[in-house]
Amino acid sequence: MGRQYTLRAMANDRRTSACGLVRIIILVVVALAALFLALPAGPEAHEIPNDVTVHAFLRPEGNRLRLLVRAPIAAMRDVLFPTRDQNNLDLTRADPAVRHAATLWISDSIAIYEGGTRLGAPRIVATQISLPSDRSFASYDTAIAHVTGPPLASDTELVWNQGMMDVLFEYTIASDRSDFSIDPALGRLGLRVVTTLRFRSPDGVERAFELTGDPGLVRLDPRWHQAALRFVELGFFHILDGTDHLLFLLCLVLPFRRLGPLVLVVTAFTVAHSLTLIASAFNFAPDALWFPPLIETAIAASIVYMALENIVGSAYLRQSRWMIALAFGLVHGFGFSFALRNTLQFAGSHVLTSLLAFNVGVELGQILVLIVLVPALQLMFRYVVAERIGTIILSAIVAHTAWHWMIERGSDLSRFEWPAVTAGGLAGVLRWLMGLVIVAGLVWLVSLMRRRATSRA
Repeated sequence: MGRQYTLRAMANDRRTSACGLVRIIILVVVALAALFLALPAGPEAHEIPNDVTVHAFLRPEGNRLRLLVRAPIAAMRDVLFPTRDQNNLDLTRADPAVRHAATLWISDSIAIYEGGTRLGAPRIVATQISLPSDRSFASYDTAIAHVTGPPLASDTELVWNQGMMDVLFEYTIASDRSDFSIDPALGRLGLRVVTTLRFRSPDGVERAFELTGDPGLVRLDPRWHQAALRFVELGFFHILDGTDHLLFLLCLVLPFRRLGPLVLVVTAFTVAHSLTLIASAFNFAPDALWFPPLIETAIAASIVYMALENIVGSAYLRQSRWMIALAFGLVHGFGFSFALRNTLQFAGSHVLTSLLAFNVGVELGQILVLIVLVPALQLMFRYVVAERIGTIILSAIVAHTAWHWMIERGSDLSRFEWPAVTAGGLAGVLRWLMGLVIVAGLVWLVSLMRRRATSRA
């Protein structure tokens, strides 16, 4: 009995000690929380802003490369800017915080390359805090004069998270004639970050870039083969990511099992979308806001038409399929051009080369799709379902999907008013009508040659 009482007492002591330890931990946590809440409130430095716009200039001069950057102070998280009255920036003591933020959030996130060599860490030449209404970054000359000029008056009323931070960096380079590229990984500044970068070469040529998030390596003055390689990749992945283009391609080749007619149809589609893509890139297409939704609606309508044509299954329709592919290819070319609007900035002076390279990438993507699609259809029609029934089922599913796209896009298009009739607009319409007449004449000529070849055979 005595031994059992002793063991029971020891167990109770352990439980008592454990409970005491838990109480101590809870008290410590509560005390720390109370202490944290009792601290004086400072600038809110941990909130991630939604939209951040960064303005930058890059200019090589002799053996130095100057980088001018303007970014909102609200994006410089984990940096405490000195304030007075707990709200307004203390401009007399802000320079150390600005230099720390410039290194932590700007220069450490930007990699600049001369040729294939990454440049070392830059030197901070000058800093400046600006009002949000300041417009000095409209050009390089006004921006450099502002950053190196006198600071704001010390009694300026500026809420800390509404100010702009301007910094002038300098990199040491071998020559201002080198090939430069930049990797601005500034996406961590906010949920959506847009960087407007203007690069001026020693020849006085200025190129403007609008970069979203972390765009990767951007060649500021690319060689023709560098631009071509980039646009081949863009075209290849664009066709693989475009669901509407893939569905149109499926409907286009669904009735064909022989290589000859298939090649003719795909070639007609390729030639047509190449023509309108290049014409749109050289600003021959309307730039009105209603034009993109019009083209997107027409693309959905083209898919519906092709699917319904497959369901009807007329032999004559299959023979004239290349003409339909040519007509709808003109529409899809405008759709491809919308994807190029924000990427032609990476072409440098090789716009035409980049356009042709983009078309090559699109064709490589189409070839890959056909390599997978045609054998898959043959296997399905041989072992799963009869060809005619399978064609109807697949076409009906595609038509149903594209019909909803057409309705939704048509609803978006209906929000725009009819464009006003102007002399410039009529001239543009006449130019496109002339182009369509030429294309129709070429189509008629090719059709006539095919008929003669068929009759001789």
